[in-house]
Amino acid sequence: MTSGIPSVSFEFFPPKTEKMEQSLWQAIQRLAPLGPSFVSVTYGAGGSTRERTHNTVTRIQKETGIAAAAHFTCVGATRDEIDAIARTYWDAGIRHLVALRGDPPETEGGVGARYVPHPGGYAYAADLVEGMRKVADFEISVAAYPETHPEAPNAQFDLDNLKRKVDAGATRAITQFFFDNDAYFRFLDRCAAAGITVPIVPGILPITNFARAVEFAGKCGASMPKRLAETFDGLDSDPETRQLVAATVAAEQCQALQAQGIKDFHFYTLNRSELTVAICRMLGVKAKQPAVS
Repeated sequence: MTSGIPSVSFEFFPPKTEKMEQSLWQAIQRLAPLGPSFVSVTYGAGGSTRERTHNTVTRIQKETGIAAAAHFTCVGATRDEIDAIARTYWDAGIRHLVALRGDPPETEGGVGARYVPHPGGYAYAADLVEGMRKVADFEISVAAYPETHPEAPNAQFDLDNLKRKVDAGATRAITQFFFDNDAYFRFLDRCAAAGITVPIVPGILPITNFARAVEFAGKCGASMPKRLAETFDGLDSDPETRQLVAATVAAEQCQALQAQGIKDFHFYTLNRSELTVAICRMLGVKAKQPAVS
């Protein structure tokens, strides 16, 4: 295995209720001591969580001191409105954006519905990246799809789109989650051949619920290896064993990536900490600071 402790980052989503708020903050309290390079907070379809995303991002940065990144989309606003929101983030000390095309609002079909650019808005993520570069000197992460975006007509089109985002000023790409490491490494080779030189950070999804993971994978075009289905088969009513298996599966995936020289990992936490803490521990990432109070 490649020596050296990897760098980790975590993704959360903004809570809808007071109980979810408490659960989120408990997760942050457990994960913050691991010293993530940043944490990101998602943005609902159609910009539906804009205020909650803003509040969560600014609270994380203020109360933990960890660099927080706000997800930002093209949906539901004009360029002037989006630029104004970006300036609000900059004024609040947020220096990192995750720039995404976004999904239509639920009133228009939500995730998976046909995307139509907002009149007067940024049409696609590459346009958004270019616009944010003019607003302020943000660090900008974008999405990448090792197994191709489900709406892309083909893999080359999808790769060309990533190249446009990078050429527009993106400083990092974070992948959609995947369970097939070979697909990720083939993607890295294709990115290198296309002249994409920014880091392509693997997105890791610890499996808390296998049926839900299968559903997620189906929506985003990620393949689900047969061996995973066999590994989790029969564990629906055995949560303790399922947790152990899930931590082992994800840790082995990360260790295999690490052995091939991967040094950065982005975890989709689903606002839970147990699995991610265990996986990070197995990767050699230990607490670097006291727990957040």
